[in-house]
Amino acid sequence: MPIRSPRVLAEYLALSLIWGLSFLFMLRVVAVFGLVGAVCFRALIAAGILLLISLSTGRSLRFVVPWHRFLIVGATTVVLQLLGLCYALPLIGTAMAAILVAAIPLFAMLIGHWWGLEQITMARVVGLMLGVLGIGLLVGFPSQAITGRFLLGCASAIGGALCSAIGSNYASARLNAVAPFETTLGAFFIGGILSLPLLAVSPVRVVPTWEDWCNLLVLGALMSALAYVMYFRLVASVGATRAVSVEFIVTLVAVIIGTALLHETLTAIQCVGAVTILTGCALVLGLLPWQRGDLAKAGS
Repeated sequence: MPIRSPRVLAEYLALSLIWGLSFLFMLRVVAVFGLVGAVCFRALIAAGILLLISLSTGRSLRFVVPWHRFLIVGATTVVLQLLGLCYALPLIGTAMAAILVAAIPLFAMLIGHWWGLEQITMARVVGLMLGVLGIGLLVGFPSQAITGRFLLGCASAIGGALCSAIGSNYASARLNAVAPFETTLGAFFIGGILSLPLLAVSPVRVVPTWEDWCNLLVLGALMSALAYVMYFRLVASVGATRAVSVEFIVTLVAVIIGTALLHETLTAIQCVGAVTILTGCALVLGLLPWQRGDLAKAGS
């Protein structure tokens, strides 16, 4: 099903807005619940809400594939991706973290090609090169000093993006027989269980207020449970690479939040790097005007 389908387009735009706003909520939740708590509690809340929905509606859950497949998706798209992003946010800021996350389609293309799920065209090769150049400009010319913490934050965000691309391709290839609802529930439940022991290393060190609990609930219910059901439905409908193109608008929303509300700044060269990354991703996804039909030929 193409992205221009009314249902798919509506979910695509809604997901973009929800995930764009999630950067602000993640920053607040990490500050209170800590790195591991933000990921673990978010995942368990998401899984719990989906389980309650299934019980209250009489929905029969059908996990029709081996459990280790959910383990892989939960470890990559939930634990490693969210840990990487949450660790990076306080170090490099919302705007820059969001731009680095926009590189997910580049990784998704390479992994998809490696696994035989994607075909690489010349336009996609050029897009990949532009993406790498853009990341170099973004990391090499920041408004803040280039310190070990800054580079670690960049590496963490890029690592999270890579894990997201791995999990998305794996879900597209190995969980295609599972409904998006069950995929999301299974991934978040396993992700929450996997990250739970890490609370011993990174415990919650402050007493959360009611506002903090509300932020966590919104992050778990709206920006995880609902959003990931929508996302995995997009993966099943249009393929992993097309689905992760949602990161374009996510990046735009997050950058606006970072610069307008959090007073973050990007240098002129970083802005060029951001445009370069997004242009490269657009080439990878076949979204530019002269590439009509290219995405269909490349397959999903």
